[in-house]
Amino acid sequence: MEDRRSRCGWATSAPEYVRYHDEEWGTPLRGDDALFERLSLEAFQSGLAWITILRKRPAFRAAFAGFSIDAVAAFTTGDQARLVADVAIVRNRAKIAAAVTNARAAQQLPEGLSYLLWSFAPTGPRARPATLADVPATSPESVAMARALKRRGFVFVGPTTAYALMQATGMVDDHVAGCFRATA
Repeated sequence: MEDRRSRCGWATSAPEYVRYHDEEWGTPLRGDDALFERLSLEAFQSGLAWITILRKRPAFRAAFAGFSIDAVAAFTTGDQARLVADVAIVRNRAKIAAAVTNARAAQQLPEGLSYLLWSFAPTGPRARPATLADVPATSPESVAMARALKRRGFVFVGPTTAYALMQATGMVDDHVAGCFRATA
């Protein structure tokens, strides 16, 4: 039977998008390692189609030790060289090094990564985007998040990446009006 539910327009072109939209995107996510994975994947996505990252996600998880902050922080230059040679992931040397740098920075957060990231989640009601054109690429909160992360030693975390992270992890709900996942 064909699924006829209304979805955000970006989520209908591939089964991976449908699954990601329906099961993950915009769902509140907490936990240091879980958020480290999402932050890392958003950084790897920069300049690429998200479908590429979704299709390579199992390989990313295997290559990056399940995105355990402590495990990735312990990666050596040899580990990074191994990852650059791994055809199953995005083999961008700078992004691989960024994941290791960010894991090390995350280890230094006394309150933890989850607490820090969620401290930038907007409070109070927000207008539901009517169409994809109404969905912003950044927000004042994502600009502040990116600045705070950079001050703490994180890299590859600009305001657009921060906003994409906020959308993906339910810090903001940008499901468009009419989408079956839209709340209130």
